[in-house]
Amino acid sequence: MRLKALKLSNFRGYRSQTLIPLGDLSALIGRNDAGKSTVLDALAIFFDSKVVKFEKLDLCVDGCGEEVRIACVFDDLPTQLVIDTSATTTLAGEHLLNGDGDLEIHRIWNCALAAPKPRIVAVAEHPNYPGQGSLLLLKNPDLKRLAEDVGVPEDVDRRSNVALRQALWASQPDAQSETLEIPLDKEDAKVIWDRLAVHMPVFALFRSDRPSTDQDAEAQDPMRLAVDQAVSEVAETLEEVERQVRERVTEVAARTLRRLRDYDETLADELRPDFLADRKWAGLFKMTLEDGRGVPVNKRGSGVRRLILLSFFQAEAERRREAAGGAPVILAIEEPETSQHPDNQRVLVEAFMGLAQAEGVQVVLTTHVPALAQYLPLESLRYIAEAADGERLVEVGGDEMYSRIADDLGVLPDSRVRVLVCVEGPHDVSCLTEYSRVLKQLDPTIPDLAADARIAFVPLGGSVLKDWVNHRYLEGLNKPEVHIYDRGTGCPPKYQAQVESVNGRGNESVAFLTTKGELENYLHADAVLACKGVTIAIDDFCDVPELAARAVHEAADNSAEWNSVEEEKRRKKRGRAKHWLNSEAVASMSLQLLDERQATAEILGWMAAIRDRLD
Repeated sequence: MRLKALKLSNFRGYRSQTLIPLGDLSALIGRNDAGKSTVLDALAIFFDSKVVKFEKLDLCVDGCGEEVRIACVFDDLPTQLVIDTSATTTLAGEHLLNGDGDLEIHRIWNCALAAPKPRIVAVAEHPNYPGQGSLLLLKNPDLKRLAEDVGVPEDVDRRSNVALRQALWASQPDAQSETLEIPLDKEDAKVIWDRLAVHMPVFALFRSDRPSTDQDAEAQDPMRLAVDQAVSEVAETLEEVERQVRERVTEVAARTLRRLRDYDETLADELRPDFLADRKWAGLFKMTLEDGRGVPVNKRGSGVRRLILLSFFQAEAERRREAAGGAPVILAIEEPETSQHPDNQRVLVEAFMGLAQAEGVQVVLTTHVPALAQYLPLESLRYIAEAADGERLVEVGGDEMYSRIADDLGVLPDSRVRVLVCVEGPHDVSCLTEYSRVLKQLDPTIPDLAADARIAFVPLGGSVLKDWVNHRYLEGLNKPEVHIYDRGTGCPPKYQAQVESVNGRGNESVAFLTTKGELENYLHADAVLACKGVTIAIDDFCDVPELAARAVHEAADNSAEWNSVEEEKRRKKRGRAKHWLNSEAVASMSLQLLDERQATAEILGWMAAIRDRLD
């Protein structure tokens, strides 16, 4: 299950219902006290994190009424749910999806009560069965009675609530669905909610202002999260253990009652076995990290602790790339730049982007620091502000929003820029940056594209905030441009017209089409092997991301056959492959490997064109 959006109503500064769309990487940006941390706290409360608990003081002071709602909307839903050993169903089949086909779960608190506890409901387009409401809330005898009343065929299994509901809904073909709130604490609705628990994401919140005490879970060790996640991934096995224990204990109880009847039959009849299971499995397991001197993590500096936690997140994301079927994870990180040296801040953004590329991993972070925000992908930005009437505004996308973010945070254009390098997307930036470092060994005059402030990349198919700011600033200043585009496999090439247009300007600008299909085709198979331990055959026009994604997938244990994987999941795997091919694999390239791919002279020509236009 993937978190698609968060909805807040009457919670702290969020008075009216406010929708916060979320993606694989979501960066919440705004001024202090705009409501960024409130979003992370709301997620922590929804997912029952130990870090944040709901309090009556969370009720919006300017709100209407005493009810607080925190709602999460999920997509990428499980294809089926096992109700019992003989019945399976789906969320769509039980009419538990909203109008967009997503699962929308609300936690609701009544703050008029002394100690409010949450009600949990699903907001869904649901058949309102005449006189009954939702059939999910009826017991088996009630469903049987309705089945007899409407003449449900005898071949429908009366023992199966799933089969009875399907037959009853089918008996009312003209019934209109309504937007209903289905309580998830009764009958089969509760069973479905319990079964969904194994599919829910594991949530971890790391806050910048938390005290570093021995009782603080993440200050002690990120391994606490590792234990929680491992337990969630073997939940079905643990349920089977619990079932077997229940059977054995119930059998012992029954034998005990039979013996008791020999002494007191009345007392034996009064007693009933009631198995109470405490499912806090994670509390049974502990793991910690300490250095060679025995100093635990929580006694190290805050910057070190954050780096250790980030390293854990990255290791977990890597594990997910290599193994199928892991529980999804949401990593919420408040002000990740805290306690970090400025040199680390761009590295942090690259790490977050890498984490968000892993299957089943979502990253939500907050910041108001220009040094970090300027490197964030535009599509990840979520701008949060307080309107004049006190309402919270959440914006996603558009030049106007990017301009407000840049103004609020003080992200300024770099006046040192002399040359614009126009490419197709951010992956090309990573790739060319790495190649400049390799070729600098051959020709020291080649500029370091990562460090030279005189060079600004303009990714035309995706950008970060800094690129957007620089582009708007520089677009009217007539700076020389160097365009580098993939040839592809089309005829004519996709960017042929643009290349001819740039080269026909008669000024200092120049454009290149690659001689190979894509920048990934300049990689050597040995670099891929060194990076991921898989072997693929690379020629000048093969689909390298597809080959790499398939090889990594098939190398993982218990992987399904590649062609049987859903196309959307294959697309994501190709996207992740494109990311590491243009960063990790390129970093493994050498002059010798470039020579073997007959690529040195061509890439050196691109770099020389950039160099020659710097003066």
